[in-house]
Amino acid sequence: MSTTPLSRPDIGGLHRMDGRARALLFVLCGSIFLEGVDISMLGVALPSIKADLGLSTGELQWVVSAYVLAYGGFMLLGGRAADLLGRRRMFILWLTVFVLFSGLGGFATEGWMLITARAITGLAAAFMTPAGLSLITTSFPEGPLRNRALLWYAGTAAGGFSLGLVVGGLLTAIGWRWVFFAPVILAAIILVMAVKLIEDREVPDRTGGRFDVVGALTVTLGAAGVVLTVVRSPEVPAGETVLTAFLSAGLLIAFVLTERRSAVPLIRLGIFRSANLVRANIATVLFAGSFFGFQFIAVLYLQDLRGWSPLQTGVALLVVGIDAVLAPTLTPKLVERFGNYRVMVVGVAFSAVGYALFLDIPATAGYWTGMFPTMILLGLSFTLVYGPLTIVAVQGVADEEQGLAGGIWNTSFQFGAALGLAAATSLSGVDTADDGAMLAGFHTAFILPVAGSLLGLLVIATGLTRPSTMAGAGAGAGAGAAKD
Repeated sequence: MSTTPLSRPDIGGLHRMDGRARALLFVLCGSIFLEGVDISMLGVALPSIKADLGLSTGELQWVVSAYVLAYGGFMLLGGRAADLLGRRRMFILWLTVFVLFSGLGGFATEGWMLITARAITGLAAAFMTPAGLSLITTSFPEGPLRNRALLWYAGTAAGGFSLGLVVGGLLTAIGWRWVFFAPVILAAIILVMAVKLIEDREVPDRTGGRFDVVGALTVTLGAAGVVLTVVRSPEVPAGETVLTAFLSAGLLIAFVLTERRSAVPLIRLGIFRSANLVRANIATVLFAGSFFGFQFIAVLYLQDLRGWSPLQTGVALLVVGIDAVLAPTLTPKLVERFGNYRVMVVGVAFSAVGYALFLDIPATAGYWTGMFPTMILLGLSFTLVYGPLTIVAVQGVADEEQGLAGGIWNTSFQFGAALGLAAATSLSGVDTADDGAMLAGFHTAFILPVAGSLLGLLVIATGLTRPSTMAGAGAGAGAGAAKD
């Protein structure tokens, strides 16, 4: 396959973008903004959905897990499809599917309908997102310019997530179905702009361009089995838990064997020779799992236990979105001076402290003294961690495998989110109307993000001892790279 970057803008210098490059970045950031809004608005609306559709807490987590499992499970296939069939084609096609099924979720009258719509929306995101990320990484040369584009991309995702918390609260106050209808308008605008602005000058070489569908199915079903095992473990006999765990492990082993034997594997296993890529993806699983598990339980704590409205919940979580401002402005400077790993170590340490402050939160905790410190620490954590993780995960990878590298990273994020949700749901205990039992379950569940953050801190800290020009701010970033 040709390694010629597709639709690479006329950069006009190593450190600045021309109008075409800015327009391209605007459209691609718009798509990830849409995804962030979609996820965060749903998170605030979950208790209302639970009450209206009569779902249990275990069933409720599948509204999110169906999305992230389909997203993560088919992300690698989506990355390969982008590399083989053309990134523009995949981006526009699946953005269209995303628009349609995101809206259809608002018409659900049964839990299974909503879960199905979310699964297909996640499938669309699995093909759309790696195409968008690889359009950035193949359109901007590795080094300061690509790092800047990636940090803006990550910051925009954070901005969408942050805005979605408040907008989701406002829309849920009107009716939870509007959290599905509203993004359709934004998505339609982005779709029109994408058709006009994104060019695909590369003609993919389809020699041997087959797809490892078996690999995609085994890894998705295996991961779904793991989530199901964790969620149902408190409610079913031990033998059933062992059985589903065994079947899940078998599917994941089958995935690895398939990749080793396939002429066109979903994952070229040799890509994992990059220590930075492996470390970044393990850290991503732990980072995402910790946050999504925390957010799920925190929203239930605020609404089911404290009786807060969706709008009050969204406003309470809004400060987490400080990274929307700081990520594109402060983080690039810190990365250039200190390197990715040092910046991430501080960021993950912030999250560990923030989660720990919630461990014994009482049912009568005030916002400014009991919750705000955690929220601001999580906002700072995302500021320092999300963008640098994105950079390290795709750095040093050839252009023809950028879709794969981006797919692996996004897969790690989504599977981490699904596992975190499942574990938090399991640890929180069964549904109960007793406030004391509910609070005790929440306290137990809050142990999960603390443990996940501490493990993530250990994984990232090992990168400090490995000097590498690929670990810093990027090739050509000078002192930033040397500092790592």
